[in-house]
Amino acid sequence: MPTLVFLMEPLPPFRLDLTVWALRRRTENIIDRWDGEAYHRTLALGDSPIEVAVSSIGSSRAPKLKVSVSGRRVPSRVKPEVEQIVTKTLGTRVDLSRFYRLAARSEKLRALAERFRGMKPPRFPSIFESLVNGIACQQLSLTVGIILLNRLAAACGAAQGAGGHAFPRPSDLLRMNAEDLRGLGFSYSKARALLDLAGLNDDPVRQTLLQMKSVGRWTAEYVMLRGLGRLSVFPGDDVGARHKLRELFGASAAPKGMTYEDVNRIVSVWAPYAGFVYFHLLLSGLEQKGLVSVSDSRRAEL
Repeated sequence: MPTLVFLMEPLPPFRLDLTVWALRRRTENIIDRWDGEAYHRTLALGDSPIEVAVSSIGSSRAPKLKVSVSGRRVPSRVKPEVEQIVTKTLGTRVDLSRFYRLAARSEKLRALAERFRGMKPPRFPSIFESLVNGIACQQLSLTVGIILLNRLAAACGAAQGAGGHAFPRPSDLLRMNAEDLRGLGFSYSKARALLDLAGLNDDPVRQTLLQMKSVGRWTAEYVMLRGLGRLSVFPGDDVGARHKLRELFGASAAPKGMTYEDVNRIVSVWAPYAGFVYFHLLLSGLEQKGLVSVSDSRRAEL
């Protein structure tokens, strides 16, 4: 039973389901969980992990969230921290009115924006988590990256009952060594990069982002968007995003062999929301796979 329950009111429009899918990306994700009604995440706060469940009890136009916190020990003082994490992770206070005015001036972007209206730009709770995600998802494919992150959480993330595992904190990760991480599927260079990263706090991470081994342009832009909330940043080396750009604009505007410069040229007209369009393209791909449905009952209330 939850021991702490409180309400939050996101800026409208807001749809929890779309926002969570932009965050979790794959059904295999056991860190950011969605059961069709509520978003679940285990957090390592203090001495004992807690389970947070977020459900929507309002409409897209008048959104309201119910946040339930449970665990072996849930002191009332954790409420501000949980509220801060939910606000950041689900983008509940991001005002997108300017984006919708921008989208209204482009027929193709307007259709995309209206289709996924109510999604907010998600963020990882920390720079550390976003960098670990970026390093893991460099390998082979996004699905493989998610599986590696799941293994990492299961191996050293704090557990809360049958609910799940928290994303590992730097101190959790430092209990591992390079061979442990290689056993989970990470290459030796990426294992060393993760351990080096775990020894830094957020400020040096920001300053040395592009100087780190295993952090290239894609990872840097990924972290800027998903970790720092820079909605102007579109990860131009993302292969899946390039495919969706061609699908949206056609071969004449987005050639098959498009370069990083081609991507920047196409997305420049969406400034300062190119990164937010990236999330829309992601949801479009998830919808094609049958994972996201825009025909949610609340859709009629838009």
